[in-house]
Amino acid sequence: MSDNTKYEEAREIMNENFIGPNELDSMVHNFIKIPEIIPEIPFSSSVLKEKQKEYLLILGCSKLANGNYTTIRNMRGIFGMNPDAFEPCFYNQDWYEKEDFIDISMSDEWFLIRKNVYEDSRAVLPEVLEKEYMFPSAIKCTYAFFVTWYVRNFILWYHDFVWCNDVDHNGDRIYVGKYNDIDGINRNGFSIHRHLSLRPCYACID
Repeated sequence: MSDNTKYEEAREIMNENFIGPNELDSMVHNFIKIPEIIPEIPFSSSVLKEKQKEYLLILGCSKLANGNYTTIRNMRGIFGMNPDAFEPCFYNQDWYEKEDFIDISMSDEWFLIRKNVYEDSRAVLPEVLEKEYMFPSAIKCTYAFFVTWYVRNFILWYHDFVWCNDVDHNGDRIYVGKYNDIDGINRNGFSIHRHLSLRPCYACID
């Protein structure tokens, strides 16, 4: 059995969970550049049928419409950090300005990404979860969030954070998402945070 699925078959299987070149090209705010050569879909039809309800199949694009690479830094330059001026946007934070992971680019490739968190994964440490799950990259999560907003009018991980496979320069795990604060304290915005791990510099006084 082939590990690839033809475009039209994949589109039929995934239905509304399919975001390919036609869907991306139809975005009202088309911020990406679709590659001239569309890559093959590297998933078998059986895999797609297994994931057709809970996952999105998305075409990743390495370049933005302005010619820059599709990175978190460059996407933030497009969408900004002020929900009063424009939505969707990023949450207003700058701690990651000098971190390498925000300059990692999307590749021209298809990828699957889960729409909702696993309920039994809530409040479980990432060191435990990564033994069972393969975390997506921060750029894939970020890219998926913004294209899904425009293509499907659906907000991924609206009140949830999702773990990523990226870490900061200290080795602290990156997590993203939670566009809206259910408590109404923080403003809207796609958030990017790090899970601080215990190191010798953490201590107490009395």
